[in-house]
Amino acid sequence: MTDTRTATGTPLVAIAGNPNVGKTSLFNRLTGQDLKVTNYPGVTVERHVGHTRLTGAGHVEVLDVPGTYSLSGRSAEEQIAIQAIAGLEGNQTPDLLVMAVDSTQLSRNLYLVLQVLELGVPTVVALTMTDMLSRRGQRLDAEALERALGVPVVRMVCHRGEGVDELRAAMDRVLTDPSQGRPGWRWRPEHPALLEDIDQVARLVPENWAGGNQDKRWAFGLWALLSLDDEDELQSIPAELRAIVAERRARADADGREIESQVIRGRYQWIDEHAASAVISTAPPARSRTERLDTALLHPIFGFAIFLLAMGVLFQSLFSWADPAIGLVETAFGAIANGIENVMPPSLARDFLVEGVIAGVGSVVVFLPQILLLFFLIGLMEDTGYMARVAYLMDRVMNKLGLHGRAFVPMLSGFACAVPAVMATRTMESRRHRMITMMAIPLMTCSARLPVYTLLIAALFPPTTVLGFLPVQGMLMVAMYVFSTIIALIAAGVMGKFVFKGPQVPLLLELPPYRVPHWASVLRMMWQRASLFLSEAGRVILICTIILWVLLSFPQNPALETDYDALRTETVAAIENPAAQEEALGELEAQEANDIFLQSYGARLGHAIEPVIEPLGYDWKIGVGLIGAFAAREVFISTMGVVYGVGDAVDEESATLREHIRNETYADGSPVYTPLVGLSLMVFIALSCQCMSTLAAVYRETKAWRWPAFLFTYMTLLAWVASFAVYQGGRALGLG
Repeated sequence: MTDTRTATGTPLVAIAGNPNVGKTSLFNRLTGQDLKVTNYPGVTVERHVGHTRLTGAGHVEVLDVPGTYSLSGRSAEEQIAIQAIAGLEGNQTPDLLVMAVDSTQLSRNLYLVLQVLELGVPTVVALTMTDMLSRRGQRLDAEALERALGVPVVRMVCHRGEGVDELRAAMDRVLTDPSQGRPGWRWRPEHPALLEDIDQVARLVPENWAGGNQDKRWAFGLWALLSLDDEDELQSIPAELRAIVAERRARADADGREIESQVIRGRYQWIDEHAASAVISTAPPARSRTERLDTALLHPIFGFAIFLLAMGVLFQSLFSWADPAIGLVETAFGAIANGIENVMPPSLARDFLVEGVIAGVGSVVVFLPQILLLFFLIGLMEDTGYMARVAYLMDRVMNKLGLHGRAFVPMLSGFACAVPAVMATRTMESRRHRMITMMAIPLMTCSARLPVYTLLIAALFPPTTVLGFLPVQGMLMVAMYVFSTIIALIAAGVMGKFVFKGPQVPLLLELPPYRVPHWASVLRMMWQRASLFLSEAGRVILICTIILWVLLSFPQNPALETDYDALRTETVAAIENPAAQEEALGELEAQEANDIFLQSYGARLGHAIEPVIEPLGYDWKIGVGLIGAFAAREVFISTMGVVYGVGDAVDEESATLREHIRNETYADGSPVYTPLVGLSLMVFIALSCQCMSTLAAVYRETKAWRWPAFLFTYMTLLAWVASFAVYQGGRALGLG
């Protein structure tokens, strides 16, 4: 046998199985807290690696393979399973595979086991959810199943820890003697033409795949025959292998044969003949708790109402429950900044530390409460089994947009913040669906847009009513949310048709039984996601914040036309009242800060882009605000406060800033801000991607800068066109 151990001699054990079979619980039971999370190369699917110690084999590395129903996958993510199990593309070949098998769905789960056994990797079968069989009036003869499969079979109840010691013992035996984990038989189809197809394809399987093992070469030939076609997303497949598969498929079509049907029927026939009899009925099955709950939760009317209620709780929690924690984070970083300002004398170094580094780190950490809360709630929904029901309920609606039902939860959570919503797309199996959802999420009205809407609506739209009872300001706020949702759904449909083309594969979904969540797993997942966000997306956000600080802070000490030192001296001499003197000096200081700001690179950039934004009804000062909002949309308010020399404009409630907005005029006396300009600006804020945190999160998930660039470009163009239509259309109608 080829030595597949690591350079340190540590055996590798991979845990594989269908989704929702308790694989992660099994992994956690074996590894405890000894866990490392990275990503598989080239994709954002998380790679969980832990360690455990066995009596004979000693220290063992344990890999949690992503759940899959079959090794014959066509997406790049599904390819991970075959790579991890067979040791392809730089992956270490496992010394042992532990196959988690749902006892209540034995035949379907054994289909994947049969594929694994064809590869010849030493295997142990762990039967999960065995406690649920008795509720169904069934029992499982594990010894009979072990004889049929020819590999060790262990009964387990993972959430109670039953069977863990027996599994460890079986793992130890197979690692010591790999022949105990290999059956003495090989499944082969009965169709001569199909056998010839497999043999011809197997001849062109790369040598580094099979490693000289003919059985493994044959298994890879069968895998290629089922997996490769014109629409698969698989990478690093030799051209000659694709060519022979296309040739054999064409020949089968000409003969009227369906290769997939022949293979699937053959495998299930073997399972039915040799293994299905291991499940024995002992009594008529009672109606399970899951079936009773699904009567309500999957009901076309009541189920949807319950679902909307659950989504309302999710949305409300992200929108408001996290706010106290966000406030604490902001207060903590404000206190740190104030402490540094009190200790350090005024200098460029202090400004960089406070406004660049501290503000940058704060803009990263401030997302943590929402990220932790989002993944806690998603973890609960997944662990209890309700997430699968959400996907089922929404699939009919989302399917019309080229998406699966799983896309709905990330899009909905985008109302709170796009960053955790983008990260939540990891729950979607298909890269195509994940990319479409990721590109549409930033169009949802996140909580950062809300302060901008509040400022503009309060400043430019009077608190009147329509029809005597409908408040104009409230209706405008609701309209912005509805507008963003409609545009996001339309954008998803357009991208699914023209940008991320591909077949609309039906959602294959298993509805797992309802379970009490495994709290340790949920909390561990929250910590893992938060750590990944801080370590990877956080770096990009911090760098962007520092770049923005440089744009708005340099050049330092520019030459000003006004001599503010002389004015301060005159003010002190002219005003004797201390309070009035302090107020006058404060106004001078704000004016000086404004003049210095107008000399910054950011202000110059605002002047440079004025010709581009002027058709939207904006002047260069609004342009500076839009540049500042790139750090975070709510920064638009504080940036505009600096532009207008309003020192206390820290939030949307600043009455002084509202007055400046209402009273700002051009040289000819015409107002800069009108209700039409305000509406155009809200549309631009709604549709543009002025959020480096979102772009950093998209980069984090795609591992390529072209997708954040695409997102920024298409959203900016969309925002410009829509704002242009609103402003110029309104003027044409005489509303300007």
